[in-house]
Amino acid sequence: MTGDGLLAHHRLREGEGTPLVLLHGFPLDSRMWHDIVPLLPGSFPVLALDLPGMGASPSGHDVALRLQVPDVPSVELQADAVADTLAELGIDRAVVAGLSMGGYTVLALLERHAWLLAGAALVDTKAGADAEEARANRLRIADEVERTATVDEVLGMRRGILGETSRVERPDLVQRIDGWIRDQGPAGVAWCQRAMAARPDRLDALRAFDGPVAVVVGDEDELSPLPEAEAMVGAAQDAVLTVVRRAGHMTPIEQPEPVAVALADLVARA
Repeated sequence: MTGDGLLAHHRLREGEGTPLVLLHGFPLDSRMWHDIVPLLPGSFPVLALDLPGMGASPSGHDVALRLQVPDVPSVELQADAVADTLAELGIDRAVVAGLSMGGYTVLALLERHAWLLAGAALVDTKAGADAEEARANRLRIADEVERTATVDEVLGMRRGILGETSRVERPDLVQRIDGWIRDQGPAGVAWCQRAMAARPDRLDALRAFDGPVAVVVGDEDELSPLPEAEAMVGAAQDAVLTVVRRAGHMTPIEQPEPVAVALADLVARA
């Protein structure tokens, strides 16, 4: 980790030109992106952030205090924290990629800080709000994680976020994800669940963005399936869809090569 930005940030590759900024999914941290970095062509810099309460970043409460905004879990706060961190690092223009929860943050950036984005990558994510049942389940999990002061309630995701092919053929990935989940703090996990439960539909923010967009989805993704990706492609003004074969919700670790190609192409388009 380097620098003094609001969120923990990790310079995964030095370089020149417009940086690629990577935002992780739930309930993980920036380590989930490490496999794609050696596969990225070009010489642009690559930076990964830990979102509030996850990885090495401060809690959502502390981030809200720093930004002097209401102390309420929200994806909007995640987006503001990303923008503030990049500003502190002297970055005024970036290609930003987010997976799942990170994708929700990218969409909030499009709505609140569109000037910052030279391009946007939406990886295994969706633009719509949660249905009522999914929202209620997030809140239930948040309450349970806080009650037990453990992340046990989300450990089942170590398999669920992988595609069927990976679950059968790559048990090593299950173990990696298990370790990443166990490294997270219960308070951060609960905060993120409440933030995601409160997010609105942001297809309109995507429609308004006139920069290049990359949409990536695993063909075995059960959490953000292909129709969700196609809806985002249909809404965006300039989008390229990449369907990753034999991968679920974690394409950057299940099949990192096509994800790296899609992200590098987006940087070139930007």
